[in-house]
Order: sequence, then C-alpha cells, then structure tokens
Amino acid sequence: MLQVKLIVTGDDFGYCPRRNQGIVDCFLAGAISNVSLLVNGSAATDAAELAQRYNIPIGLHANLSEGSPVCEALKTNSSLLNQDGFFHGKMGFRTALSKGLLNMSEVRQELKAQVELFHELTGHLPPHMDGHQHIHVLPEPGLHKCDWISPSLMEFYLGVEEDSFNTVDVFTSHGIRWPDIYIGLTTMGKNMSVNNIWSAIDSAITEITSKAPSPTDPPPQSRTVTIELMVHPGYPSVPPIGGCGEGPDDFSQSWERLHELQTLINPELQSHYKTRNIQLCSFKDL
Repeated sequence: MLQVKLIVTGDDFGYCPRRNQGIVDCFLAGAISNVSLLVNGSAATDAAELAQRYNIPIGLHANLSEGSPVCEALKTNSSLLNQDGFFHGKMGFRTALSKGLLNMSEVRQELKAQVELFHELTGHLPPHMDGHQHIHVLPEPGLHKCDWISPSLMEFYLGVEEDSFNTVDVFTSHGIRWPDIYIGLTTMGKNMSVNNIWSAIDSAITEITSKAPSPTDPPPQSRTVTIELMVHPGYPSVPPIGGCGEGPDDFSQSWERLHELQTLINPELQSHYKTRNIQLCSFKDL
C-alpha cells in the first residue's frame, strides 16, 4: 500500500499574537505538524517560546518581501528596500529581481542574519527553510486542474510554478531536498475546504505515481510519497498589532485565517488522513 507522509506547515508563525495562538491551537488539535517562523515578525519571540513550550517542530520562513530586514547594516540604503525603507513587497521583489536591481551579496547577508536570529530565538539551526510569499520556490504540480481559482490568481500561481521547475537543477546541485509534492497556493483562505484539499492531494499523488518509474525506483505499492501542505491558520489580526514592521496586511486581518483554522481541525479531514494511510509528520521526521 502506498504510504503518504504529510507535513502540514503553519505559515507565518510570529506574525502576530493572534496568528501564533491559532497555529498553536491547530497543533494541539493534531491539525498541523510543523511551523515556519518569520523572525522579523512582530511576535517572533513569543512564537519561539510557544514552539519550545509545546515541542512544535519549527523551521525558518525566510523573508525578503515584507517588512524590515533584521540585518542592521541593511536597514538603510540597501537594494532590498523601497523608498519607504521596507522590503519591495511580493510583486515588487520579483520585479526588482527580474530587472537586476537586487544586490545578491545583500540577499545573502540578510538571509544569513535571519538564520542567526532564528538560532538565537530557538537555540538551534532551522531543520528546514522555506520562503515567505514563495521567494524560495518549490515544485507545485497540477495547478491546471484547480478550476476554483480565479484567472488573475492563476496567472500568478502559474508564474510561481514555472519558477519552481527552473530551480530544481539548482537545488539538486546544492544537495537541497524538498517534498515530492507541495500544495498550498490553491487551497489558501476562502479556497480551503476539505474537498479542495483532497482534490489537490489526490491529483498530485496521481500525477507523481503515474510517471514511468526508473529502474532504481521501488515498486509503486511500496513507495513513500512526501507532501507538504502549506496553511495559514490563525485568528484575524487586529491593527495596529502584527506584521513585520508595516502592520498586518489585509489577508491577516480577514476572516479567511479563521476559516483555514476551522477547516483544518474538521474531524472529517482528520478521518480522511487515517483512511488513506496518510501520516502527519514534520521535516525532521523525514
């Protein structure tokens, strides 16, 4: 029987106290198994303490697109900042990168500072890293099958998918590992439902298991497939508290965060995992 290991990652841990509480509630309910910490989030210290208190597996949510850098030398007069002194934003970062306007040595400097701050907050190096607003880029198969996504969002998502496949060789050459399947763009916020999560998981599993195996692959029935489901549960932020230096964004203040939390703790979803031989785990368990 095909075994599926599912990492359900609570994203943006440290963004605000209400986000932190929602993520902890999900973890204690067995609905998520892993978290990613925004070290420049306004509640990052609180998040790190909660992770230690409840033994929550935690990694780094590298951030180059929202708020302020943590590296003191880059807080002024840096290519990573816009005219207001903050990161360029989700789309602004991509535009600056495509135009060659970002100093790559400053990118490395800021990421190094975020790893160091993560170590300072948690007492250990991150067992996994991912990117806020997909700056890291991981594979995202099967987007064309998600007919509930609006055309404008689909255009952005397909761009992320294209960037993802273009990074595979780079990641491989550096010995970086990633899950077989990554899900999360098509099940965010209002688009999250038990049915949509299962549709995304089933489509992705079908796609990956239907590929012609290489001679060294194990028999399909004995394979283990790893999936990461990125989620954003939480209780809506209440301004001015929250964010990464600019206050909480609209998505963080919306009802959609609570909707994700309520969907993830739905007993029907938990029952599906057991029925389909899906084991929740964290990156450190792989």
